[in-house]
Amino acid sequence: MIGVFDSGLGGLSVLAAIARELPRADLLYLADTAHVPYGARHDEFIRGRVLAIGRHLVEDHGCSLLVVACNTATAAAVNELRQQHPGIAVVGVEPGVKPAAHSSITRRIAVLATEATARSERLARLIREHAGHVGVDIVACHGWATRVETLHLDGPEFMAEVRATVEPLLERGIDRLVLGCTHYSFLTPQLAPLAQGRAELVDVAAAVSRQVLRLAGNHACQEGSGQLALLATARPEHLHVALPALGLNWLAGRCVGPAQHATI
Repeated sequence: MIGVFDSGLGGLSVLAAIARELPRADLLYLADTAHVPYGARHDEFIRGRVLAIGRHLVEDHGCSLLVVACNTATAAAVNELRQQHPGIAVVGVEPGVKPAAHSSITRRIAVLATEATARSERLARLIREHAGHVGVDIVACHGWATRVETLHLDGPEFMAEVRATVEPLLERGIDRLVLGCTHYSFLTPQLAPLAQGRAELVDVAAAVSRQVLRLAGNHACQEGSGQLALLATARPEHLHVALPALGLNWLAGRCVGPAQHATI
């Protein structure tokens, strides 16, 4: 069983990539919707949630591989989660700074992120190690993850906010726009038209799924039944509403039943 978790719906973008890459793997997705979003919370709180969820997935559900499908949670606690479960493979999600910086032609990139990720040492280290030769703009996008959580992705007011955020970056010459939050994958319909012909969107979901494939090995790929279980710490029914709204209705066919409430 592969356990995938996030504060809410954003990690579904990573889950979908894993489900495509490993069609026969048994998957469990947990949304910590009682505490969403993580982006504006303090690192100590996020760390506590990540470690509690990790214990729940490993000890109560028997997960043999964990995917922290959240940039904010990865930045705050992935090292501690690995220390807590030394015998379990743990895959984190980090903004695609490295591929963006290495492929940039204009030598200028931007990272869209939550407040917590934007201020994190982990993002700063990524930039120091992989983007020292390019200019990097970091933009904290307040409320964007909540937009995805509430499935309010359209509307002139939000589109104006997205345009006001992205246009100045494009005018400064960025040619890679890094989606530094898994929620932002679901904003591609809003971002892509603005960036078209000027910048490429950089999303790491596919790269994460390939890493999961490497770590899972043949057992998870060939011997599972391809089932998906959904858990949430609040409003589990919202997960089933979200799947079609986010273009993931095909995942519903893998669900073993309705989403269940998790007390963690």
